[in-house]
Amino acid sequence: MTKSRINLRAVSGSLLLAALVSGCASQTPQREAGATAPSTPQSSTAAASGERYAMTGDAYPVAPPDVTTVPDAEPRIEPPSRAGNRPTYEVWGETYHVLPDARGYAKQGTASWYGEKFHGYATSNGEIYDMYKMSAAHRSLPLPTFARVTSLSNGRSVIVRVNDRGPFHSDREIDLSYAAAARLGILDNGTGPVRVEAIDPGQWLAERGRGGSTASSPAVSAAPSAATAAVPASPEQAPASREPSANDAIYLQIAALGSAEGAQQLQQRLAGELPHGVRIKSDSDIHRVQVGPVSPGQETQAREELRRAGFPQVFVVR
Repeated sequence: MTKSRINLRAVSGSLLLAALVSGCASQTPQREAGATAPSTPQSSTAAASGERYAMTGDAYPVAPPDVTTVPDAEPRIEPPSRAGNRPTYEVWGETYHVLPDARGYAKQGTASWYGEKFHGYATSNGEIYDMYKMSAAHRSLPLPTFARVTSLSNGRSVIVRVNDRGPFHSDREIDLSYAAAARLGILDNGTGPVRVEAIDPGQWLAERGRGGSTASSPAVSAAPSAATAAVPASPEQAPASREPSANDAIYLQIAALGSAEGAQQLQQRLAGELPHGVRIKSDSDIHRVQVGPVSPGQETQAREELRRAGFPQVFVVR
């Protein structure tokens, strides 16, 4: 409250005090920055009458269901949400800018998660937050955006649908739903290092033979035509069908993890998705996941396969 209101309250007595308190409580607060899970569950605390949230702090859900098998969000083509997509917006005196397009977005940072306090309340685009679904909040990605989030600690990966704004901590990249955080194994610590990569739904659907226009995607429009793409189908002309020689073979490194188990999980996942081998090179406490061997003629194709798998940033090792 302002100093003038405080002085007025002192003069006007208890009735005016009650009115002022009611007026302050009726203001709708912004969703709090990146809710980090407490070490122990908190009980629901009733807020003042009219406050948006019924809890003063976030908490673990009480007796939550098993969310380890909750499926990834399924990318699909959606129009931009009518709410939550202003070019700029302000929270706590800080101005944020919303990207006009999510394509090509890839960034590493810290993920946090938000839970019971926000469960059942409206997200920034007007939908209802369900902490048991695969969703997330982001400061700048358009709403909605489908994104792959990969833990840099254990290699686990999920696909979420971004439908909310936050976290408003400068050191955090994304706020995950309880289910997404559970799948990535960051519930206990509250936060964890991740890589966030936006998914182009049109391209995603087209790659799986499920339709979807990809004409607007630069990455797809730059691809060879159907007639050109058919040429490498001949075994005599397909460089990918030949094993590279030891002299010119390279590997494409996609991750360097501190967890051997995480590296192995990532290796197993990619082994079922890629035509090339996947190896782990361990040095002290660092476990590097590398795809190959790949010949120079196969490198472009291998990079594209890795980009589709959610790894647009790779570098060459031998």
